[in-house]
Amino acid sequence: MSFLRRRPAMPAGPDFDVLAMDPGDWPGNLGAGLLAAPDGTCQGVFLRYDLFGGRGPSMVIGNLPAGSPARELAEQQVPFEVAQLLLALENDEDIEVTGTEDVPVMQGDNLLIVRRVKLSESRISCVQFDRSDGVLVTIASWDRPITDDLYALLKPLPAEMFQQS
Repeated sequence: MSFLRRRPAMPAGPDFDVLAMDPGDWPGNLGAGLLAAPDGTCQGVFLRYDLFGGRGPSMVIGNLPAGSPARELAEQQVPFEVAQLLLALENDEDIEVTGTEDVPVMQGDNLLIVRRVKLSESRISCVQFDRSDGVLVTIASWDRPITDDLYALLKPLPAEMFQQS
């Protein structure tokens, strides 16, 4: 009875709120993806913002909890969100991390230590910071610098928004 196969588990959604820009406050198209582990748990959420009127994404924001395999990178390997941005742009250049710089940034009343990731492709801006709950937030932007104004737009979106039924 080979036609009776067990379907792989689909992740129900994250057990953490996602820090991102509210889709209702942001122009353009938005796509969201869940990273599923083999056991069906959610290993991360990434949001892709298309602000170029259908000509490709301009920004990817990822939220990866501690233990997510997408956080495990080799030396000089680009973050998962940068790889997703390049994939969406159909850019297959070999790009690597050339350095990092820690910068203090205020988000509301909170002080963030933001790690600016320097890449061999100058059209990509990338920043990362750790949340108090252990979730790593990465923002990758194409052809737009990431300024301190962006952090004011980030809001916790409830995990329920990303539940699959």
